[in-house]
Amino acid sequence: MGTQYDRIEPAHQRFIEAQPVFFSGSAAREGRINVSPKGMDSLRVLGPNRIIWRNLTGSGNETAAHLDDSPRMTLMWCAFSGPPMILRTYGLARAVHRNDADWPELDGLFAPNMAARQVFDLSVELVQKSCGYAVPEMTYVQDRDTLTHWAEQKGEKGVHAYWAERNATTLDGVPTDIAKRNLSD
Repeated sequence: MGTQYDRIEPAHQRFIEAQPVFFSGSAAREGRINVSPKGMDSLRVLGPNRIIWRNLTGSGNETAAHLDDSPRMTLMWCAFSGPPMILRTYGLARAVHRNDADWPELDGLFAPNMAARQVFDLSVELVQKSCGYAVPEMTYVQDRDTLTHWAEQKGEKGVHAYWAERNATTLDGVPTDIAKRNLSD
């Protein structure tokens, strides 16, 4: 068992900010569990018990729908270089959509990106640090720019059409209400 903390310590924050990738885990009370890799400068530690991360358009929209049913979320980082470590944060999260009052403030903490569809606001209840001895060492090369270029080529209307086509329901068939929550009337 790893070491547990009730807050993000300064050393944890430095570790989090140095990692080029993290993993998000969520689940509704019933149905499939989702784990997704994230990157592209999409996460901010706002305090010892608060993390936000911006969700860009992808092939699914599981996390936002899961949070409607159960606000549980886990984030995980692994040291792929340097001393081994795995760090997890556990807590309750909410999805902030483009039509929400606090969207401009939270999304404004990141560089503009047309593919942005939610910001997740995680209230951290538990932090766990473990050894990471079985995590392989790998060399980070660079962030991929494919998603940004894809969104720029699609344009705003094209991205919104993609949401309607590909992000309207979860893998379990649960409606995500992405259009209602993110598009102007």
